[in-house]
Amino acid sequence: MPIPNKREKEDRQNFLSRCMGDEKLSKEFPDSKQRIAICLSKATEDDSVLDGLDFMYDYNTFGYTEDINEYNFIIPKDAEYEDIIDEDVELWDISIAKPGLWDNIRKKKEREGKKYKPAKPGDPDRPNPESWKLAQSKNYKYLDPKTGEIYYFNKPGSYKKDNRYLIQASDTTDSKVKLNKPFRTPDGPKKFSVYVKNDKDNVVKVNFGDPNMEIKRDDPERRKSFRARHQCDSNPGPKWKARYWSCKFWSSPKVSDLT
Repeated sequence: MPIPNKREKEDRQNFLSRCMGDEKLSKEFPDSKQRIAICLSKATEDDSVLDGLDFMYDYNTFGYTEDINEYNFIIPKDAEYEDIIDEDVELWDISIAKPGLWDNIRKKKEREGKKYKPAKPGDPDRPNPESWKLAQSKNYKYLDPKTGEIYYFNKPGSYKKDNRYLIQASDTTDSKVKLNKPFRTPDGPKKFSVYVKNDKDNVVKVNFGDPNMEIKRDDPERRKSFRARHQCDSNPGPKWKARYWSCKFWSSPKVSDLT
């Protein structure tokens, strides 16, 4: 199994980011939930029990940052973006900023869908007019990465076909995403992601939020405790780290104002 090794003096957070974006591992484990479990285990294999537990706590509480590659780059629909106050939103075009990567992304989509042959009129698998009308009324489009077949759903989620996870497909070939504007990631491994520029002016993807829990920020005491415990007011960390965005989501606006 092609698992990356930690480099000399490489900290666990940087290794986790590199491991999650590793091309060979991504091919072997396209499901991000499986891949994060492997990378977390590798990141903490040389740690003491307490250090390993601390790192796992940080991951579960906050999240992690990863470099963008063809396996983790997605273009959210406008409806999937969250409204966050006090953030300057910027459009970023990956086809201009990283034309080589964008070319790899397009080629990957072509490879995944090249075997797909659409049904012809009269074929038993071709949808009838009623089924087609129902599909068109659904807002979320998902692609079978093996066959290229398209499926429509009423809401975002994690869907399977023939034991394969479907991937969310864009309705257009748009190559632009919004920086500093979080969006939901139903396929995980965290609840939200956001594209931001790091200290080297490179765009990275920050993943944060526990997908299995609803946060309790509407409760003033819980919100106060979380923000104090994680120094949200005095030291939330840089924008390219998950703790910054976790603190942002535990701010004073109500849940309904942010999610």
